Amino acid sequence: MNKRILVTGGAGFLGSNLCGRLLEQDHKIVCMDNFSTGSWRNIAPFLDNPNFSLLKHDVTEPTLLDIDQIYNLACPASPVHYQADPIATLKTSVLGALNVLEMAKLRNIRVLQASTSEVYGDPDIHPQPENYWGNVNPIGPRACYDEGKRSAETLFFDYQRQFALPIKVIRIFNTYGPQMQLADGRVVSNFIVQALTGQNITIYGDGMQTRSFCYVDDLVSGMVAMMNSGADVVGPINLGNPEEFTMRELADIVVEMTNSRSRIIHQPLPIDDPRQRRPDISRARQSLDWNPNVALRDGLVRTIAYFEDMLAEQTRAAS
Repeated sequence: MNKRILVTGGAGFLGSNLCGRLLEQDHKIVCMDNFSTGSWRNIAPFLDNPNFSLLKHDVTEPTLLDIDQIYNLACPASPVHYQADPIATLKTSVLGALNVLEMAKLRNIRVLQASTSEVYGDPDIHPQPENYWGNVNPIGPRACYDEGKRSAETLFFDYQRQFALPIKVIRIFNTYGPQMQLADGRVVSNFIVQALTGQNITIYGDGMQTRSFCYVDDLVSGMVAMMNSGADVVGPINLGNPEEFTMRELADIVVEMTNSRSRIIHQPLPIDDPRQRRPDISRARQSLDWNPNVALRDGLVRTIAYFEDMLAEQTRAAS
């Protein structure tokens, strides 16, 4: 059945990709965003679609809408953005979760929380399964995001226990693809933009720390599968690509694929930066029949083309 679906943070990288997928499925979409990190450019293709409506609103303020499902994606997701105003980041995670949960309770509808692999902190277990409780510094510069998302998960499960609310919780690992901003601040976009513009490619630390990169189309498929899964599938469920790369490997691949002459340089590792990150996706495979399909190089081809267009557009606008 076609549904009326609220996507908070709908003008952001993941949110706009999700809105596009749901519109393709003929759902009616309410995109809520305060545009602190979201982009008008991301939702421009949807503005003439009669099934798409935009609500400029901050999720930290309560609201009540006539909807059938909620995807809660509102929150800055890269260190550059979430550390710029850490108090606002924490409020977005905690008050935002509280407000969407209250709306879902009043309407008795499903609500999905986009949590993060950052709840695992700098993990002592590798790869990370959902029953690992994490190794997080609660007072460090990343805590506004890490602990904010952990607190949001607590609220979701307390609403389920106390009010029998139908919740879904996913933990998203590093994701990349079109709709990222030029100054997104995450490693894939950083490396690509630096390579395309001839800047030095900055690796923090020795480059041996690892990440696992999931192409956005795969991630969105997992999110939709989770929302529409059976009532007994609650989560948390990891969504990510378990193929693991060092930062140095990623930098070398980007340089090769962009034919860049950029030099690779090293800077000190940020405080509490995780040494390794790789999802155990056994639950997603079993409960959702989900598995990422896009290999890193295939996803990078599409992502590099997107950033080439973005940079060309920026050059035209400046001339």
